[in-house]
Amino acid sequence: MNQRRSHAAVVDGMEIGVFGRFLKTARMHGEYYDFIDDAECFLQKLKTVRLNADLFTFLQQIGEPIPKYPYPHEPESLAVLPITTYEHWWKKQINDKTRNMIRKAQKGGVDLRVCTLDETFVRAIMEIYNECPLRQGKRFKHYGKDFQTVQNDHASYLERSDFIGAFQGEEMIGFIKLVHGRNASSLMQIISKIAWRDKASTNALIAKAVEVCAAKGISYLHYGIWSRRGIGEFKKHHGFLQQDIPRYYVPLNLRGRLALKLSLHRKLISYIPETAQDRFASLRSRWNQFHYRKQLQERGSSSMGRAS
Repeated sequence: MNQRRSHAAVVDGMEIGVFGRFLKTARMHGEYYDFIDDAECFLQKLKTVRLNADLFTFLQQIGEPIPKYPYPHEPESLAVLPITTYEHWWKKQINDKTRNMIRKAQKGGVDLRVCTLDETFVRAIMEIYNECPLRQGKRFKHYGKDFQTVQNDHASYLERSDFIGAFQGEEMIGFIKLVHGRNASSLMQIISKIAWRDKASTNALIAKAVEVCAAKGISYLHYGIWSRRGIGEFKKHHGFLQQDIPRYYVPLNLRGRLALKLSLHRKLISYIPETAQDRFASLRSRWNQFHYRKQLQERGSSSMGRAS
């Protein structure tokens, strides 16, 4: 599915965007953070809005895997951590290696602090973003963003968000933005500086997120889609499980009904075998390493300077 966005509208206080050029699909801009309580009522209101869209898609609440609406749906695999208490997570849901990484962060002097979205914090985020143009072998979409853009990006859901920074001395080496919902909280962002990866700050930030959710009585912590390869293993080691949540598709016109019947609503990548996806990811990583070699060499030199 082409993710080009246009034609924003607002229904029940939630922004709706339309994505795609040929098949136009409407969805909530914050669909992993906002959920529909009464789908029938919401769809009635949606029909009164002038949207140039063929389909409307939405997710059921995180933690509710059993379909409860009569619309066509398909499972969407999310990484979800069930939470009871922090102690249960520490003792039962993670392994010794993960516990040792969190202890390593503590012993290495990583200081976790609750932060506010002020100028100092935004500029610390920019330092992390601008450390390297690549992340996990891909072009990093936040690299090079200006101050106002970064501030605006993180101003969403401000009234129900927690920002937690991981500090080495006075330098912020990682942070999370945690958005709280009714029964689930979502890691909208979690990122650490590559140059400080030996401090295991990302592991410590996950532990802090679990602690915060447990204290608030939140039942689930959501960490993006279910993943494979390195990031997928990282999620598993921290207790995240694959949870299939119904994604509903509601046709808004004849074109939408035909597209749904012919399965044209799915992303192109869903038709590509996982082995071919892995091969492409490896080739993309090699190309990006070559293309950005000068910036990566400069970053490596600065990291060596820090270590000395």
